[in-house]
Formats: sequence, C-alpha cells, structure tokens
Amino acid sequence: MSDAGESNGRTRVDCMENKLFGAEPSSRPKVLVTRKIPDAGLSLLLKSADVTILAENHVPSKEAVIEAIRGKDACISLLTEVIDREVLEAGLPSLKVVANYAVGFDNIDVKSATLLGIMVTNTPGVLTDATADLTWTLILSTARRVVEGDAFMRAGRYKAWAPELLLGQGVAGKTLGIIGMGRIGRAVAKRSTGFDMRVLYYDERRDIDAEAEFKATFVDIDTIFRESDVITVHVPLTDKTYHLIGEQAFAKMKPTAILVNSSRGPVIDENALVKALREGRIAGAGLDVYENEPYMAPGLSELPNTVLLPHLGSATFETRNRMAEMAAQNVLAALRGEIPPNLVNPEVLPSP
Repeated sequence: MSDAGESNGRTRVDCMENKLFGAEPSSRPKVLVTRKIPDAGLSLLLKSADVTILAENHVPSKEAVIEAIRGKDACISLLTEVIDREVLEAGLPSLKVVANYAVGFDNIDVKSATLLGIMVTNTPGVLTDATADLTWTLILSTARRVVEGDAFMRAGRYKAWAPELLLGQGVAGKTLGIIGMGRIGRAVAKRSTGFDMRVLYYDERRDIDAEAEFKATFVDIDTIFRESDVITVHVPLTDKTYHLIGEQAFAKMKPTAILVNSSRGPVIDENALVKALREGRIAGAGLDVYENEPYMAPGLSELPNTVLLPHLGSATFETRNRMAEMAAQNVLAALRGEIPPNLVNPEVLPSP
C-alpha cells in the first residue's frame, strides 16, 4: 500500500501483505491494525502514528498477529481476531491499548489485559440504529418469506397469483419477545410500536423507562419462549448466555414462532436450531451471526424457512465509518496518556 498522507514530512501505512512492512525506523507511535478499517479512522491515526495493516481481505492467523504486534504501542482489532494472553504478552512491553472495532469484546481476554496493564476499548452506541434496523429486516423477511419469494421469481416459477402462495406470518398486533433490553433491544422495541405489538422483555435488570415508553412487560425467559410470536436476541456473549437458547427453549416455543439473532452466534445452539426448524417446532429463523462464524451448522443453509446474512448488523457507510473513528480516537487518547473515551477495563488505571 502506498503512502496515505503527510504529517511532519511523512505519514506511512505499511501493509505486511504488500511487503512494505519494515520501512526505516520512526520515532512516532506504532499502531497495528489487524485488518483494514475505513479510511475515516485510518486518516486520524496517520496524523500522529505509523500504521501497519496486517491483512486486508482475509482473517490473519493468530501466529501472524503475534508476530505483527511485537514492538507496537497500540492495536486495533476486529471480532475475527482472538486477542488472548499469548497475543497480549507478545506486545509487551510497548503495547498500551487494544481498541476493538466493535461494541462486543468477547474476542479479547480482558482479564489478562488488565493484569498486564493494557487498556481495552470498544465502540458502543454508534451501531444501535443500524443493528435495530437490520433486526427488523430479518423479522419481516423471515415472517413474510421474502427470500423464498425472491428465489421463486428469479427461477421463473411465478405463473399466476394464488390465494395460498407463499403464505407467511403476520407481525402487526402480535407478541414480540426481546431478550436483552440494552441499547439495541430498546431500539428494536421502539420500532415495534408502529406495528402495535405487545412487547415482552427479559433482562438481568428491569428497565422501568422502557416499560413506560414502549408499554413493555418484564417477564422471565420461559414466558418469552412460550408467549412470543417473534423472539429477538440482543445479549452479549458470556458464560451465562452461551447456548441460552437450545433444545429445551425450542420445545417451549410456538410452532408459528420466528427467532431472530443479531447479537452473538453462540447464544443459540445452532444444531438444536436446525433440528427445531426441520421438525417444524418453530416457523422460521433470521440470523446475522453464527455459532462458528463464518461456518454454519450442517443443514442450516438448506432450510427454506431461514434468512441468513453475513454479519451485516452494523454494515452501513455511516456506522462503519463512525466505528473506525471511535477506535482511532480510543487509540490516540491512550497514546497521549489520557483515559480513552470507551475504556472497558477501568480497573487497569492506577488508583487515585
């Protein structure tokens, strides 16, 4: 990759794939970007740091990340990279911060980072609306069998309108079950008001404001499973939420229920989901994330009652650019000796 700008006579992006890594030494901070992010973020970094992009169009191996992170002052990582203790230790003693280009950070060993004195940051808030919009895209597309209809037309199978052609599930006036009433869950609830839906939600904490604003009812998770026509998942991946929805949950759902997941793939037992869809225990599923991403459970792609997207929750120009800016701002703040605006492990800071 060629030079991307100028600052103090030189600003440089080294791309290891293009064998430009290892140019003459610089006194400026060194930042590793594990995969290329939008220029909105890179341009901020290039004003005061030398940047190495490890990979552009593929996921780098852990070994490649370990080698590249040596001697770096900061790292911007993506959810596709595992930043565990081995990777973090390879960055010592210079590594000060790992800025995740995502709101989630389950790909980073935050506990080890804290013990090693390394700050970890994320990009919260900015992708709320984009993910909520995509969630509703999945809800409506799955309920109304949009993907099946599109394939039907493209195959030239449509010959005439028919009363029972590709019948789907109605959404207006139905019951929406939201698992996780955080920023995105609230945004999904807000959008449901236009469909006059009954809103149920489950979370670790009750949200009185959401109840008042969206006429939502706080219930236990079994009630969500039993009573919802549409179930949408918006929880982080933790030990508690891993396989939160599995065979027992599917057994409680309505046969007409739609399940949507735009949070983290392993929250759903994907093999159990395939079984439930095949056996007609639920009507359909809309997925933007997968348990072993980018791979799908065997049989999932063959099921017609699914809408399957390649992790597009935040995939708008506006959102991805803002995420890049936030990640860069987190890095630059840390390099200046300031507290990054989106620090997720404040325990790493020295006691006052």
